[in-house]
Amino acid sequence: MLAVFERSVAKPPAELDMSPVWPVPFDRFEAEQLFNAIFPDAVIYNFSNGSFMAISHCMDNTQHPRSAVVDDIYCLFAGSFNNLGELRRHYGLGRSTTEAMLVIEAYKVLRDRAPYPPDQVIKDFSGKFMFVLFDLKNGTIFAARDRDSDLNFAWGKVLDGSLAFSDDYQVILDMCGRSSTFFPAGCFYMNTTGLVSFEQPLHKVKAIRCTMEELCAPGIVFVVDRWYRRPGNIPRVGSESNWSDACNTREDDIEEPLGFGWGE
Repeated sequence: MLAVFERSVAKPPAELDMSPVWPVPFDRFEAEQLFNAIFPDAVIYNFSNGSFMAISHCMDNTQHPRSAVVDDIYCLFAGSFNNLGELRRHYGLGRSTTEAMLVIEAYKVLRDRAPYPPDQVIKDFSGKFMFVLFDLKNGTIFAARDRDSDLNFAWGKVLDGSLAFSDDYQVILDMCGRSSTFFPAGCFYMNTTGLVSFEQPLHKVKAIRCTMEELCAPGIVFVVDRWYRRPGNIPRVGSESNWSDACNTREDDIEEPLGFGWGE
């Protein structure tokens, strides 16, 4: 799968520029050509602003990407839910509902019943999964990866500043150079909120430069900063109503990095 969103839709996180950058010959249009050359059977959804989503169904099964389009909401999905039956019942969906379709329905609940917190939606998903969703009408991007996944999921900034997601790190590396890294496990991204840990949603997720090059090919890794709490701008059931000011971050106070997702 590959999803590339023009920078007016989604501005890439500044942290993706932390690594040394080598010249990258790809903009978002050349990225589409590259993916189509690798996967000639790919289904490509092109949008008016130059963004696109592409997926190959040549190896579809429970461990490979699937896609769905419902009410101008596009979803690319890889992996599987262990509790798919339970989720179908929870959302009142039929037995033919796929994981990608279910993600769309869950997003619609999130969108239409605000301020329901996104992290609560994703916490209900059990299994190894990753997905990228785009709401064409609202211009909303919603991407996530499970907490323990060994599935590859990467993102980066292409030459023209567009934000790219893929389940193939080599594709992202070819397009984005060192302005790329693995999408952190246990996190979700929305272009309205940025990158958030759904395990610790009130703590900031930050990128740090990796000093162990043999283990950290991307050059940066994302970690949860346990000493910094986000402003409580989304009402949350059961959470404290008033938060203290954020503490200053110290490198030795940062938690262990979130999963790299090298795959097996």
